[in-house]
Amino acid sequence: MVEISSDVIRGYNDTMILFNLMEGPSYGYEISKQIKNLTDGKYVIKETTLYSAFTRMEKNGYVESYVVEPGEGGGGKRRTYYRITEEGQRYYREKCEEWLVTKEVVEHFIRNEQ
Repeated sequence: MVEISSDVIRGYNDTMILFNLMEGPSYGYEISKQIKNLTDGKYVIKETTLYSAFTRMEKNGYVESYVVEPGEGGGGKRRTYYRITEEGQRYYREKCEEWLVTKEVVEHFIRNEQ
């Protein structure tokens, strides 16, 4: 199995995180697990990458965070949850459009020789 270089995917970490938050609020570990599952294990987001993305996106107004204390959400420990904002939804749509153009451009340079 070919592993995806973190350099290649870096610009789309936000897109993957926001995709998960479009379904509803979630927390870091659950989002990283979803990314791994949705990519069939081809991409595992590093914890430092995930949390620096949360910090950046919160600063830019794309997500909001809130803390859920033990017992409130059914969990056994305190968790920071994130939810997407309206601005985050706009940013997600922009990144999706950008990806379509990026993919179209790069495909001109890919030889599918097997």
